Amino acid sequence: MTRSALKLLIGLLVAFAVMPLVLPAAPVWAQDGKKDDPAFLSFGAGYYDFNRRKETGAEFRVEYRSDKKFAIFKPFAAASYTSTQQGFVGAGVLIDLFLGRRFVMTPSFAPHYYWGGNSKLDLGHALEFRSQLELAYRFDNRARLGVAISHYSNASIGNTNPGTETVTLYYSLPLQ
Repeated sequence: MTRSALKLLIGLLVAFAVMPLVLPAAPVWAQDGKKDDPAFLSFGAGYYDFNRRKETGAEFRVEYRSDKKFAIFKPFAAASYTSTQQGFVGAGVLIDLFLGRRFVMTPSFAPHYYWGGNSKLDLGHALEFRSQLELAYRFDNRARLGVAISHYSNASIGNTNPGTETVTLYYSLPLQ
């Protein structure tokens, strides 16, 4: 992991930890009286490897975000492909943190199967871990429009661990 990526990750973790302390805690109730949102089909397009710039390109992503909860976590499954011919398929957990009625912060974590590295950028192992922080605007119909920053890393289980980051614009379509 690069020094700048580590700083970015630490900054995101600090922001995630401090945010609940500085924002007022207010329950979020949808129009039909339910507190939780439905499942989503999320579509994302982003700027891949924007930080290190070894192999920049576009990343296109689709995710199924479940409405089922296990304690505070919701499961999700994802697949993405980059314009640099690298791909990821994975599943993990997320947490929806409602910041008032309109904004939702969603940290997530998921192991991914990775393929397609090349001489410019090879992430070093078939198993990559993706951590992400998304901030989204929530519409009346519960659809969301958000921006996220994510980091792929193999946690040094490979011979190399260059890691990479993506900034992504998401549209999340409610399924109920």
